[in-house]
Amino acid sequence: MAKSIDVSDLDIYYGDFLAVEGVTITIPARSVTALIGPSGCGKSTFLRSLNRMHEAIPGAHVDGKIVVDGQSLYDPSVDPVEVRRMIGMVFQRPNPFPTMSIYDNVLAGLRLNNKKLKKAAADDVVEKSLKGANLWNEVKDRLGKPGMGLSGGQQQRLCIARAIAVEPQVLLMDEPCSALDPISTSAIEDLIHELKTEYTIVIVTHNMQQAARVSEDTAFFNIAGAGKPGKLIEMNPTKKIFSVPDEQATEAYISGRFG
Repeated sequence: MAKSIDVSDLDIYYGDFLAVEGVTITIPARSVTALIGPSGCGKSTFLRSLNRMHEAIPGAHVDGKIVVDGQSLYDPSVDPVEVRRMIGMVFQRPNPFPTMSIYDNVLAGLRLNNKKLKKAAADDVVEKSLKGANLWNEVKDRLGKPGMGLSGGQQQRLCIARAIAVEPQVLLMDEPCSALDPISTSAIEDLIHELKTEYTIVIVTHNMQQAARVSEDTAFFNIAGAGKPGKLIEMNPTKKIFSVPDEQATEAYISGRFG
């Protein structure tokens, strides 16, 4: 079941450097929340903090809380691997495992979690996940072929299939269409609309039109200058953000006066 995410007084550090400061936000379940803002404002850093991916960088840590279903994700008793299973990630550039078939790419996350499946169960997971990523009809007759042999848009949908195969509750997407052509981008956006009925989705995008098309809520991040931490300026329903935002900085960014 998809979960909402409650973030309170979150500061994100890389070593001694404060990258993102003081974020308090609630991300609703079964909806799409877009994160927008200029480069360097911390939106991707914030996104990665939601499933502790930023901890892959030595010295990275947080103060504050991220709570999902009453559980603080940064409690010492919580296993980061379990967090990443519950909160999946789709990256900016499609990244199928190059030596794996389409079939094995879908199952890679489950196998990394040491989940052993009989052939019939594995077949069911592959079919269900590829159908969920709206890719099944395009690849069902070549599941043994390399995932890298697909087009860019198909590769990204394969990565989404790999993410949902482990049955997460939340999907994080870090500019998932920035490397794709308009037709592939449209296919991914259609898929996001379908997936939000089952998942809580958070997407980072520099494309204002995309944020307006796919999201119910939008959060605007900004940065005061070089060396300063990124901050959440406002979060509101997307229609309000793009028509009558509360903050002048939001209006200036959306209108193209900076960023």
